[in-house]
Parts: sequence; structure tokens; C-alpha cells
Amino acid sequence: MDSPIVAKLFRRLFRHPACPSRRNLATLSSCLQYGRRIQRLHQLQHQQRRHMASRDTIRGAKKGLSEKESHWQQRSEMFAVDMTDEYKAYPMVTANDLRSRRERPRKVKMLMRDFIEDSLYNPHYGYFSKQVVIFSPGEPFNFNALPDEPTFHAEVGRRYTEFEDALDAKEGRPDDTRQLWHTPTELFRPYYGEAIARYLMSNYVMTTYPYHDLIIYEMGAGRGTLMLNILDYIRDIEPAVYDRTKYKIIEISPSLAALQNSQLLASAASRGHASKVEIINKSIFDWDSRVPSPCFFLAMEVFDNFAHDVLRYNVDTEEPLQGIVLIDGHGDFFEFYEPKLDPVAARYLRVRHAATAGRYRVPYPTNRTARWLKKQLPFAPNLSDPEYIPTRLMQFFDILERYFPAHRLVTSDFHTLPDAVRGLNAPVVQTRFERRMVPVTTPLVHQGYFDILFPTDFRVMEAIYGALTGKLTRVLSHEAFMRSWAYVEDTRTRSGENPLLSWYRNASVMVTV
Repeated sequence: MDSPIVAKLFRRLFRHPACPSRRNLATLSSCLQYGRRIQRLHQLQHQQRRHMASRDTIRGAKKGLSEKESHWQQRSEMFAVDMTDEYKAYPMVTANDLRSRRERPRKVKMLMRDFIEDSLYNPHYGYFSKQVVIFSPGEPFNFNALPDEPTFHAEVGRRYTEFEDALDAKEGRPDDTRQLWHTPTELFRPYYGEAIARYLMSNYVMTTYPYHDLIIYEMGAGRGTLMLNILDYIRDIEPAVYDRTKYKIIEISPSLAALQNSQLLASAASRGHASKVEIINKSIFDWDSRVPSPCFFLAMEVFDNFAHDVLRYNVDTEEPLQGIVLIDGHGDFFEFYEPKLDPVAARYLRVRHAATAGRYRVPYPTNRTARWLKKQLPFAPNLSDPEYIPTRLMQFFDILERYFPAHRLVTSDFHTLPDAVRGLNAPVVQTRFERRMVPVTTPLVHQGYFDILFPTDFRVMEAIYGALTGKLTRVLSHEAFMRSWAYVEDTRTRSGENPLLSWYRNASVMVTV
């Protein structure tokens, strides 16, 4: 295992006088590459990691230029390492090609979405496969007994410390790189799950009961707390509906699926839910069986970890170029941009344009005069800032339309995120070291040790979902949804503040109507 090595390198990184609190990507990424020699590290710190390149034939390229001069170059990156020869020589791979690999790839290139997918979900070194621990606060919080919201915040911190101290004691040593995170389901147990259950039960009774069973699919169930809360509530409130209920968890992570099979099924059995639950350890993108029955599909904080492609645009022609990640023989990353889009990214742009009638944000000034003025600045780049497009989310909607034609989607996610990297719809890239979060400035990081999560543009997502599935939807703020379906008095503190409503102001909910 390489966790002790990474922990040691992190200590060196954070004690290095040249590393401020917002760590520079080149330093952080290099420090994580298996402790390469300090001399090489200092040499690479003076070089930009991104390199702009394209096909041999480029729209707008001047005739008579040499092959290397005709490649797109970001003019602000004057000292970039020229990796053109390696780019031509290295094979193109996908995340599926790397699933069986136990070591991180080298001397390859791949689309950005495949790099992110591999970093997060590779069965052997992916972030969700090996690194993640989900926080459990123990007994539910007694919100009505808490003086105010700051007290709740302090109590969460205290329970975090107790939870992690117990893990360290169990493992026999502190784990400086443990990736521990929480969900609203855990923090607001059982009230959050009960709100979802009320929504499901109400809509089921008004539409398909008693002609069809209540079938619920959940993606990324984590510890299964949401499932248990939903089943408990339905059984206690509507036994007749509970008799018709089936709950199916789709879990891509082998480790979480194993945890669910051992502990979650035991918990479900102890509560009398064993016959209701099925755990399916596979990626939703590998789904190949049709489910014609009406069903609800839960995706709570799932879309933020769907892989995205990255585009930059020629500021003269507005032509998109697609990002490709090159990994050299040392495990360092370089970013190239090709004017030829792959079919998935090209289709996403077509669908988005048609679904939104051309009304969506772009990462460059839409006014030609503004673009011209920007180009006159010293060292102005010839490409726009990056735009991250949710191509994997589009493919998920395809799966729903093809294999779950009678589904009703219930999804919640973040519409904005702090500390994002540069770009439009850009992700937050962060890791946890010595019990604190460390954000970095690029998604090109050591695979498996960083969470990469994206905000969701709900206006564009709603339009694309409707265009691909033909279904109508409604988008609400997290607070509005909870005010409609939660008993908000259960989570109100003595001061009148309500953490259930205020803690996720940057989240929205979309439901199929």
C-alpha cells in the first residue's frame, strides 16, 4: 500500500517554505508522484504543466509554418514543456481500458472525462474504491435542545473528532490522508430521509398505487442510511404501501458494496427490511436490462462526481477544442487541446444548443469587440478559459430513457461550489490531510487521492433531461423542497435557526413531475 508514502510526502509538502496555504498544483502533483528526486522537482517548478496542441491540420493555421508552429499554443504559457512527440507516440486509452490495471497508467493519453472517471472510480486505486470513509455522527442530533446553529456546528466538529479518534484507535495509528466526508442524510438523520419518503409515498399513492409496486432505485447509497430511514417511515406510516415496496441500491464502489452487503443488509434484517432490499454492485453505465415498471430513481449528491469533458474555444472563431490528458513516463500530466471533438462531446453540444434554444453561458465574451479588446492585452491567450461539460450526465439520462422508460427522477446536488478551479462549471479538487481539507487548482492530480466534484447547472440540466427523456420536471431550492416535505420543527434549534434549511443553501432539487 502507498498510503504511508503519500502521508510522508504530504508532510514534506506542507513544511516546504515555498508552499502557501493554497497549494500550487505543480508542486502538489509532483510531490505525490512517488517521491521523485528533489532536484527534478525544482527543475519542473519553473515549467508550466499545460501544453496546447492539436492535429497537424488546423482551421486558420498559416501556410508555410512548421508542424510545431502550427499547433495551438497558449501564448501566456511561454515556458511550457514541448511534449508533441510524446503526444503523437502515446496510445489513446479510456477509463474502461484501465479498469483491470492495479497501477496508475503512464505513457498514455486520454480524454479528460476518462482521466476523471479513472481517478474516482478505478476499482484498484480510485478515490471511491479505496479512500473514502463516510462519517456517521452516532445518535441523531436533538436539534430542539440545541441553543443555536453555531452550537450544532460545534457539536458536529466534536463528533467528527470522536469518530476519527475511534478509527485511529482501531487501525493502531493515525491516518493523515483519510478521506472522511459527510452527507445531509447522516447529519439530519432521520428527518432528511423521512422528507424524501413523504415525497415518494405521496406521489406513488396519487399515481400508480395499487396497480404497481413502489420500486425505488438509489445510486451511491453510501452507508445506506437514506434507505433505512425511508423504509422505516413507510412501514410505520403506511403498512399497505410498505408491503408493495422494493428498494434496490446501485453501487459502483466494490468497497462500499461490500460494506452494504455485510453491515447494511444486517441492519435491514434487524429492522425487518431484509426482503425489501437488493444491492447491485455495478456501474449504472453498464446497465443492460430493461425495467418497464414505474419506479423512482434517487440520485442524491451523485451528479457532482460524474466525469466531465473540458473544452476551450478559439477566441477568434468560437470553435471548441477538446482537452486530452497526457501522462508521461514519470507520471506527470500535460494537457493538450484538439479541434476534433469526440462523438460524445460533439453530441452534448448539439443537444444543449437545441434543448436551451442557444441560451447558455460560454467561457468567453460573446461580443466581438470585447473579444478583440481582450486579445490586445499583453500575453493574451489564444484560447478561452476552460469549460467543463457534463457528458457523463448526458449518458446517464440516455440510460434512464433507454432502460427505465417509466422512471421518475429525484435528484439533489450543488448548483455552486466554493474554491473551484479556474473555468466555467469548473470543479472543486480537494484532498484531506491531517483532518483538514486542502483544495488545489487543477483536476490533473494524483489519481485516487483527490475528490473531484462539479457544480450542476440545473437550468441546462433540466432542459437536456427533458429533451432526452421527454419528461417534465420541476427544480426547487433545497430549502423549498424541505419546507414542503420535511417536518421542519424537528430540526429547529431553540433560537429559531434551522440547520436543515440553512446548511445547504447552495443545493437544488430536481424532480420528475
